[in-house]
Amino acid sequence: MILDRDDDHLDGIFGALANRTRRALLRHLAAGPARVGELAKPHGMSVAAISKHLFVLESAGLIARTRDGGVQTCLLNAGPLESASDWISAYRTFWSGQLVRLADFAESSGD
Repeated sequence: MILDRDDDHLDGIFGALANRTRRALLRHLAAGPARVGELAKPHGMSVAAISKHLFVLESAGLIARTRDGGVQTCLLNAGPLESASDWISAYRTFWSGQLVRLADFAESSGD
């Protein structure tokens, strides 16, 4: 099996999404940009600890950070989530077909 750039990109996205704190950060940022300190507070984490999560999200392309003096502000970049959604959608078709076949089987077994 040959992996390509798209696979590497998806690895980064799904790896970032695999952690509940990072998913919570994305939910927070879906409401609008936020400062790093604001993002750390609800999680009871230090700015240094939350920054490690933000680095993973940034590496996956899911957020962008801006600096104004000593203040860092993060904003959501939901674009890469479309790649993950497209990948998942391919399997949604599979599962829909499985459920139809199961329903057909259940109906035919009742005869």
